[in-house]
Amino acid sequence: MFDSVLIANRGEIACRVIRTAKRLGLRTIAIYSEADRGAPHTRLADEAHEIGLAPARDSYLAGEKIVALAKKIGAASIHPGYGFLSENAEFAEACAAAGLVFIGPPPAAIRAMGLKSAAKALMQKAGVPVTPGYHGDNQSPKFLKEKAYEIGYPVLIKAIAGGGGKGMRRVDAHVEFESALESASREAKNAFGDARVLVEKYVARPRHIEMQIFGDAYGEVVHLFERDCSLQRRHQKVIEESPAPSLNDETRAAMAAAAIAAGKAVGYVGAGTVEFIADSSKGLRPDGFYFMEMNTRLQVEHPVTEAITGLDLVEWQFRVAAGERLPLSQQEIRSSGAAVEARLYAEDPERGFLPSSGKIHALRLPAGQGIRVDCGVEEGGEVTPFYDPMIAKIIAHGATRDEALDRLSTALGETLVAGPRVNAAFLKALCDAKEFRAGAFDTGFIDANLDKLGVGAREFDAAAALAGAERLLARRAERFAGASAASDPWSLADGFELTGKRVVGVEALVDGKPVGFIETIERGVRRLALKDGAPSRADAPPLTIVAAKDRAFVLREGRQTEVQLVDPLDADADAAAVGSGLIEAPMHGRLLALFVKEGDLVEKGDRLAVVEAMKMEHVLSAPRAGRVGAIGHAAGAQVAQGARLMTIEEPEQ
Repeated sequence: MFDSVLIANRGEIACRVIRTAKRLGLRTIAIYSEADRGAPHTRLADEAHEIGLAPARDSYLAGEKIVALAKKIGAASIHPGYGFLSENAEFAEACAAAGLVFIGPPPAAIRAMGLKSAAKALMQKAGVPVTPGYHGDNQSPKFLKEKAYEIGYPVLIKAIAGGGGKGMRRVDAHVEFESALESASREAKNAFGDARVLVEKYVARPRHIEMQIFGDAYGEVVHLFERDCSLQRRHQKVIEESPAPSLNDETRAAMAAAAIAAGKAVGYVGAGTVEFIADSSKGLRPDGFYFMEMNTRLQVEHPVTEAITGLDLVEWQFRVAAGERLPLSQQEIRSSGAAVEARLYAEDPERGFLPSSGKIHALRLPAGQGIRVDCGVEEGGEVTPFYDPMIAKIIAHGATRDEALDRLSTALGETLVAGPRVNAAFLKALCDAKEFRAGAFDTGFIDANLDKLGVGAREFDAAAALAGAERLLARRAERFAGASAASDPWSLADGFELTGKRVVGVEALVDGKPVGFIETIERGVRRLALKDGAPSRADAPPLTIVAAKDRAFVLREGRQTEVQLVDPLDADADAAAVGSGLIEAPMHGRLLALFVKEGDLVEKGDRLAVVEAMKMEHVLSAPRAGRVGAIGHAAGAQVAQGARLMTIEEPEQ
């Protein structure tokens, strides 16, 4: 075993790798960007070094700088985690050239599986079933459109490089193909530096089931059972579990054999995942699944496998990379019980799952029997717009699937995050959904049940707004009283009344929108009500209030309401823009593309711009017909949440 490792990653996976490395006695070295100064992974490691500016291309993707640093400080190996450089064959080669052990597969295996089109051709030769489609080199939009017509709609356009749903679009009609191809290619180019795509048949009622495999340098390849990753949104995994519901032993054995064949076909060494799409319309049959791709790295959902096998996959990675044989043979690997993982993201289900960044004012993560939490942030820290918005992974293990899901549901109910909005309530609703509990789901389940899962705009939470405003007014009164020892008779803080009752108007911003309150003070008793007469209290459930410097975050049932009092002498002129044609950046990110210029006439629903944040693209559309006014930023610019991008003005008559 080597004596040291540099972890070329950040967040929860960096913390995860550091813990195992320390247990094995390795010297642990963290790197961090300007935005991650003081982050938990930098303090957990034995030493930490700043590598570059906040954008990933200047830091966590700067392979040459990372290799140079590793050589300078005497690191023996580099663990890339997942994402960033983990599937970069050139980086793996650079490590080897510098005398560093790359904790991952050989560069040749990465290349073989890195391009989906070449990988599918290789799998066909190895006897692994693949999805019907076009996987060739001709990238002419006209030719690809013709192929899509021949395959038959619906089809999937998929980037040939990378993974994680980037550069992937479902197309249901011939007239939609060109715009979908343009979007997929652009996203693929931005994410992977390669705009090429393939086109394949979209499988009806698809289930996404993957096999964890491990190989060593002696030609041995084993599987560590499957994970069902069918609960997805925008092709991003949301909840993963093992064993896969309704997967019979015969089909499991066929998948395992195909996965091992895939690994052996490329001389695989280390941890890898072979992903299959299964047609569940007629049940999960041995002849009803197809190879999708192979992830040549550790997966985000690897704790699910660790829970059912009792193994440490990161330790296996280190041992195999050090030249050891696999710790166990296939016959010695056992599965026990059921495990399920939920990805807690800083995103807002009420606003189309827009990423949510900012300071974490409070963070309470669950604990208890059968619960594991992998986290890379902390209370007082910040979720930045530069990286994936994952806050934590919450994993539950139980003797049965129902027990594991019950434990996960309870754990999600105990989770509290104040500041960035999170998807905890959405995840809990998924865990409790009767169809999911019954195993009656596929990759389209979330999109088909958004309303049931509490996704989309919800009614104004009057009780939460009142509770937050009351807390802020009480704090204001306490500060005023403490600062005014002379007891001003006109002060609102002392409840003094000349007429027996005082009624005061209070203005606040609730989730960024102006809301009016009426504060009544009579006989020293204060009462607060909404101007529109909404009830001041809700019977259940209880509220949790987290007070920050100038605002309050009110949480209940996983939903957050943010309240901020407005100084009447400093009214925000932007409030007048509510309901206007103002187009604002929905989150911190990069203005990836502009489709209009000043003076253009647009119709309601026309595409205006694309903002990219946290590895996701968000299309902004015209809220009404009109003329494009002044454009505030050029394509390529970094923009803050709420930044004015443009206005849609009434057309001249």
